Amino acid sequence: MEEFKVPESEIIARKDALQKEIRTNEIDGIFISQRVDQFYFTGTSQNGYLYIPAEGEPLLFIKKYLPRALTESPLKHIIEISSIKDIPGLITDYYGKLPGTMGLEFDVLPVKQFNFYRTIFPALKFVDASASILKTRMIKSSWEIEQMEKTAELSRATFAYAREIIRPELTEMEFSGILDAFSRKHGHGAQLRIRDYQTEGYTWHILSGKSGGMVGLLDSPASGEGTSAAFPCGAGNKLLAADEPIMIDYSAVMNGYHMDETRMFAIGSMPDKALKACRAAIEIHDSVLEKVRPGITTGELFLHAETIAGSLGYAEYFLGPPGYKVSFIGHGVGLELVEQPVIARGRNDRLQPGMVFALEPKMVFLNEFSAGIESVFMVTETGVRLISRVPAEIFIC
Repeated sequence: MEEFKVPESEIIARKDALQKEIRTNEIDGIFISQRVDQFYFTGTSQNGYLYIPAEGEPLLFIKKYLPRALTESPLKHIIEISSIKDIPGLITDYYGKLPGTMGLEFDVLPVKQFNFYRTIFPALKFVDASASILKTRMIKSSWEIEQMEKTAELSRATFAYAREIIRPELTEMEFSGILDAFSRKHGHGAQLRIRDYQTEGYTWHILSGKSGGMVGLLDSPASGEGTSAAFPCGAGNKLLAADEPIMIDYSAVMNGYHMDETRMFAIGSMPDKALKACRAAIEIHDSVLEKVRPGITTGELFLHAETIAGSLGYAEYFLGPPGYKVSFIGHGVGLELVEQPVIARGRNDRLQPGMVFALEPKMVFLNEFSAGIESVFMVTETGVRLISRVPAEIFIC
């Protein structure tokens, strides 16, 4: 593994973009405690807190471990603290005063922690700065795209390995364990970052045959045969078998940057009904990519996918079984597995160059199987470029 460090130019550009955003929203400063946001703006994930004023240099407060933070982060002002209670005084010492309005990450900040902040900053007005942070993170730099391309290469190699070792009589769980060992050996960090507190990151969703037709809802595609009530998703204890569709939905992370991809497999052959559905999913996938360009809305892309699915005869199965359909076909991806914006019904987010999405048109045939595909792409100045390196194919092994 090569040495990894976020360049100083990246950190400066991110800080400048966020400061411009919070000045527009009349926020005097942002106090960041969530680990991924801290990493994005500092280059280190050591235990600490980050204060970014609307003007001037940030202050990074580290509880543990200062020597590593100093090595990893290019920030000029990194201070070791023994208690978070020291922070208000240190901010006052450095800037001469506390901010009048402090932005916090309301979307992820626990209520207990928020109430504690109110005791150490009693005179401040707190506002939600989550939108400003996520808007800044939404546009990926060329350096970030390079990091995602490295994760994409890991994903490509892992899917290629899956083609080599897939065989009947392995359980879905055994198969996922073999693949996980391979991907870990080649750099997969294993722990997926999920911002939504009700969602858990799971590296492998392996849904074979009827296992994919039990509930099968996109990023929570499981409740297949053999999965437990405690973990009703991912891979279960069902045995892989020949001549059935097998959906492999794999998420990888390397140096913090995620990939999220799905391909359909079969051992020996795939039943004609499933094969046609898989080809239709690829057709929807390709048609949406042809529509991608700066300025189009995510809602327009969703409606286009829905229209194509209907024209191909798959309206009943597209995005879930009747009564349980989801209303999105894709999501942003980067330092977290699911980021803004989302390609969903009714959304008016306009595509901009530098946005990166996981596009996942999928179908569920209740009590039969799931079919679909998922690829990661970026929006360019003129259209689209795939970051995924796994061919958009059906793999018969």
